[in-house]
Formats: sequence, C-alpha cells, structure tokens
Amino acid sequence: MRHLLPKLIFILPFFLVVGCKKNETTEITKREIAKNSIEYASGLSIVKHEGYSVVTVSDPWPNANAKFTYVLKEKEAKIPDSLQKYNTINVPLESIVVTSTTNIPFLEMLEVENKLVGFPHTDYISSEKTRALIDKGSVKDVGQNEKLNIEQLIELSPDLIVTFGVDNNNPTLENLKKSGLNVFVQADWMEQSPLGKAEWIKLYGALFGKEDQAKELFDKIVLSYKQAKKLVTDKPATSTVLYGSMYEDIWYVAKGNSWVAQFMKDAQANYLWADLKGTGSEGLSFEKVLVKAKAANFWIASGSFKSLDEFGKSNPHYTQFDAFKSKNVYTFEGKFGATGGTIYYELAPSRPDLVLKDYIKIFHPDVLPSYEFTFASKLN
Repeated sequence: MRHLLPKLIFILPFFLVVGCKKNETTEITKREIAKNSIEYASGLSIVKHEGYSVVTVSDPWPNANAKFTYVLKEKEAKIPDSLQKYNTINVPLESIVVTSTTNIPFLEMLEVENKLVGFPHTDYISSEKTRALIDKGSVKDVGQNEKLNIEQLIELSPDLIVTFGVDNNNPTLENLKKSGLNVFVQADWMEQSPLGKAEWIKLYGALFGKEDQAKELFDKIVLSYKQAKKLVTDKPATSTVLYGSMYEDIWYVAKGNSWVAQFMKDAQANYLWADLKGTGSEGLSFEKVLVKAKAANFWIASGSFKSLDEFGKSNPHYTQFDAFKSKNVYTFEGKFGATGGTIYYELAPSRPDLVLKDYIKIFHPDVLPSYEFTFASKLN
C-alpha cells in the first residue's frame, strides 16, 4: 500500500485540476451559449444567465469614451468572479427613480408604475395613471436633471436611479455615485431606429423580473409597426416633405439617418433631406431651406403651435412655402398632459407603431380612413 502513495499523491491533484477545469469550462460554455436578447437597439445588450443578467449600455451619449456594464442579480444567485468588478443591481426592484418621461410608458406597460418613487420636474409627466400617483404624493419631485436633489434622493433611498448623460462631463452622475446611490445610465434617446427605441422596454422587464411580459409587449409593437408599413409598401413616395422650423436664425432639419427620417421613409414619403448623412439634425439658413423646400407638399413643423395663424405669426417668412399656402402643415408637439407635458415626447419612443400610423395618415389618408391621429395635429 505504501508504494501506491506517491502515485495517489500525483493522481489526486490531476483529477482535482481536471475537475476544476471541467467546471470552469462548463461555466464558460454556459455563458457563451447565452445570447443577447436585443434585436433592434444598437446601444443595449441583455444576456440572461442562470440567476443573473449582464446588461451593457454601449453608446450612452454622442462620442462617448466609455460604456457601462451592469449585473442584475436575482436572490441567492452566484455571480462569477469575472463579473464582480461591475456594478451589481439586485432584482426585481421594489423602488425606482427615473429621469426621462420616455421611461414612464415602459413602467406603465409592465404595470410597475407604483414602484416609481421620484422624478425630476413631475409636471413634465403627461400620463393620467402616473399623474394620479404624483397627485397623491407617491412620486416625489426630485429637482431637475442637471441638479437632482441628492439629499432627497438619499432620503428616498430607491433601489435604483435610472439617469442619462449628454456628454463625457457629467458632474450630477458623479455626485450620485459618490453619495452611495445605485445608478444606471441608460441611452434609449440615442437610438435612431424606431423599433430600437421601443426595445428598451426589455431593460425594464429585466429590472422588474418581467422579461417575458416585456418581450410579449415589444413583439406586439413590432408586429403592429410592420403591418402599418406593409399598408404603404406599394404606394409611390410622391409626397415631398419639409421638416422643422426656425430657431432664432437657424433652421434645424433632421438628417437622413435620424429617427424622424426613418418614419417618413417607412411611411412612403419623399423627405427632402433624406440624403443628408448622419443622425440628429443640421442647422441651415432660411434661404437654403426655402430654395429646396418652397414647393414641398407637406410640412412637419417643430413646435407646439395650435393654429396656422399662430404659426405664421411666429415667422412671417413661413408664408412663402407652398405647404403653408395650401394649409398642409402638421405638428406632433401640439398635444399636452394636464400639467403641460408634451405627450409626443413621453409616449412616442415606446409606441413607434402609432407614430408611423400618424405619418401614413398624413401622406396616404386613404390607407387608414377611420384612423384618428395619436400625436399629430393639422394646423388649421
């Protein structure tokens, strides 16, 4: 027996190492097999594992030099050592503070609006359901996005604060972290695909343990969007479209790869700046816009104007456009909640199917004869 000891001493470590490697390999394999559940959003990744999810926000703001990774940990879950360096968020959440009205519809769609405990400048919220919670004091006003009330947030002690940044210099974000508050930086506003914006509902599904419900809701939106788009697939894009309005001395037009331009393309309209590369908008002089768009059939104006007369008085040069003369001017920003919040800004990102139907109703009214605008208003 004694002569077997050296062999056993050698063999046992060998099996221990092999066993560890096998377990480690199995863990790595499981993690490799897990797939990103995001299909349309370019700046979000959610990978579900056993007991936890890894969420990555890759484009938090324009020209960002950083990305953010979070681990959403379910109760009793074990997080691999390789992920311990990332911010861990215990889920499902019991309380949350969000800082953009675009998040409110996601909470309501998932029926977790009662988990909302704070919001900056609550007057911006339009939804009647969440306004009722504000009115009874369940949702506190926590200041402004640029100057959140840190003391109040510490007192509220939410499980998570969902915020956003506009550039690489974000002192508010740093102050929140220094105060020991759990912060998530989201970037739904950076998405240029209409369905990409809406898919951020899956983030809230992961945060509140409602992944299946979020997927089901999003799939219905995708189907509704595709069905609306199909209605005009064979329609010629003969309608020429002017977009935007003057702001001081500059006219900002949406670029060809922007959210707005994509809607007009899918609605089979000839947007006059569709060939302008890039996302966001570009500032032009009035003269340049007039030369290109004087004869446009339709005008999608920016601003919360109530009538064509009010719109014309805001800038007397507007009367030079044919769309103004023919009274074919529309705005998506003319409908408001009880305290002045713009419904389009709040709801449109989560319901691109309704935005598309509005555009189709404008450019091809015969396709949706009984449909009533959700956001758009014609300036009469």
